[in-house]
Amino acid sequence: MCLAIPGRIKSIEEQKEGYMRMGKVELGGIVKDINLQLVPDAKENDYVLVHVGVAISIVDEEEAKRSLEFLQQMNELDELYNSPEEPYDKLSTKEERVKQGDEIINKMMS
Repeated sequence: MCLAIPGRIKSIEEQKEGYMRMGKVELGGIVKDINLQLVPDAKENDYVLVHVGVAISIVDEEEAKRSLEFLQQMNELDELYNSPEEPYDKLSTKEERVKQGDEIINKMMS
């Protein structure tokens, strides 16, 4: 099942020319590198909905906590806890991560 998981932005990488905005987002106790390009107004400690490694919207804290609690009760987070790291986590260079992020966004926009 494809769904968006709420998470809290722990830190945001400084954006450099030609690179996507990335951040560390805590998703149900697991911290992952997440593309923040689609939520340019998001800042540290904001809650975002994450789908396939991309933050797709900003949500308030209460909504995020209710959603996360519901997903845990439905055992929908098992995949998050038991899955291998996202493919972009294994890429060795920032350029490779940017390229993969661009591909994800292009697929979402088409």
